[in-house]
Amino acid sequence: MKAIIIIGLLIAVLIGFLFHRNQLAKQHNNTYEIKEFMNSTMLDTATFGAGCFWCVEAVFQNVKGVHSVISGYTGGSLPNPTYKQICDGATGHAEACQINFDPKEISYPELLEIFWKTHDPTTLNRQGNDIGTQYRSAIFYHNDEQKKLAEHYKKELNASGAFDVPIITEITPFAQFYKAEAYHQNYYNDNKLQPYCMFVIQPKIEKMKKVFKEKLKN
Repeated sequence: MKAIIIIGLLIAVLIGFLFHRNQLAKQHNNTYEIKEFMNSTMLDTATFGAGCFWCVEAVFQNVKGVHSVISGYTGGSLPNPTYKQICDGATGHAEACQINFDPKEISYPELLEIFWKTHDPTTLNRQGNDIGTQYRSAIFYHNDEQKKLAEHYKKELNASGAFDVPIITEITPFAQFYKAEAYHQNYYNDNKLQPYCMFVIQPKIEKMKKVFKEKLKN
């Protein structure tokens, strides 16, 4: 009888231990999920068009405080466009990148500075040999503050004569963003030996490393 009682007590202790451990695990998971949720809600979003999105993505992936860069299409009227439709130039969409960043690490004005200095904002619907409305210089603002900052710095740059001709960057409200096909994502990092990456994107990155050294990830 005593043996049965002892075994019963041991089983009860074991069950209690397992229940307590399960509760601790749930608490840990909940804490982790809460932290992840808080981190995600503390991020801000910028959306820029500056020619080929492969270039824009490669540039901003290197910036400290940027958590993700997604290549896609925005600014047009056609829902869920394909890359082929974008290349035809009739969708109204621009190739653009959606940049999720931590404003405690990198500010929106700092992103604007990088944006304007890593492409030519004075050429209409063109970046180098990439020609068409899909390659236009554009800022798609997400709120009134972004709009004010974009317009302010554009005006300041034009007044300062930073460029030989006026900046023609389009500043327009963000509406809908369509993520581009999977092979466009992380394009430069996955295709560094492609001629476009070697001769167009790589020089941009090298220039950026010299100009914005303090703003780059280690």
